[in-house]
Amino acid sequence: MNHEPTAQAFTIPVRVYYEDTDAGGVVYYANYLRFFERCRTEWMRHAGYDQSALATEAGIGFVARKASCEYLRPARLDDALTIRLTVEKLTRVRVVFRQEACRGDQVLVTGTVEIASVNMSTLTPSPIPDFLYSKLEALK
Repeated sequence: MNHEPTAQAFTIPVRVYYEDTDAGGVVYYANYLRFFERCRTEWMRHAGYDQSALATEAGIGFVARKASCEYLRPARLDDALTIRLTVEKLTRVRVVFRQEACRGDQVLVTGTVEIASVNMSTLTPSPIPDFLYSKLEALK
């Protein structure tokens, strides 16, 4: 399993717990967005940046601007999933990620998530600082 950021993909493992499932015993649809968020957070951490440090030291944060998912197959309790991301587009203020939740070779959910860089004091759009942008560009 690839845990290093590369131009191809970055992945993390996720185990499905009881709390992730709905009354039908499958992963509740909104939880895939949580899994995708974890993957993006770990991708940023592997790039060398902690989001809380970016907020306090650089004054920026990342907020979800848009998300869409396509649910192809259900995941169930105790399934071992792989959550994957690739960077589809990077601008000075936005990053668009293509993400997937897989069980083995089976793609269960696909999604696109767009995040925006904001000034943490005003929550208004703010350019990604050069030191971070160049690092993210290299991972694209």
